[in-house]
Amino acid sequence: MKLIVGLGNPGKKYQKTRHNVGFMFVDQVVESYNEKFKLDKARLAEIAEVNINGEKVIIIKPQTYMNLSGNAVSLVKSFYKINIEDILIVYDDLDLDLARIKIKPSGSSGGHNGIKSLISSLGTQDIKRVRIGISKGNTDTIDYVLGNFNKVEKKEIDMVIELAPSIARDFVELSFDALMNKYN
Repeated sequence: MKLIVGLGNPGKKYQKTRHNVGFMFVDQVVESYNEKFKLDKARLAEIAEVNINGEKVIIIKPQTYMNLSGNAVSLVKSFYKINIEDILIVYDDLDLDLARIKIKPSGSSGGHNGIKSLISSLGTQDIKRVRIGISKGNTDTIDYVLGNFNKVEKKEIDMVIELAPSIARDFVELSFDALMNKYN
């Protein structure tokens, strides 16, 4: 069993913001399998289950705010008894050019509050991740990440989001090295 986590902030106010690229990614995956998310209040997340080539894949959107994402991931991990090596986190990254994908097997938070929370809650930096570049804006960081993409940026991000079902499938089917080699 695998777990794919999209990081973002809950609520319509944040739905199309740069910080919600992780939610956009998992929404695309779940939609491609004709499934829907269901709110699981006990696990602080919206959860969907899909079957990818015979393997059950749990896909979640934590319904805590970004800086508490680790709470939901920890609850889901424990409930489904998922091993840390079977978890993939998808999130926005200011340090990558817009729409650039970087897949890594581990690392520090790089200042990302959602990843800080995950590392704290899971007790390790060895968390597989897909970083999606949102670039750095010329404004205050908080205003920038909580702002919406402009039309040109949105087109570029949409091209990355279209890859989400393929990346999810390949996370299940390929070795992690092969996954990194294919998309990095």
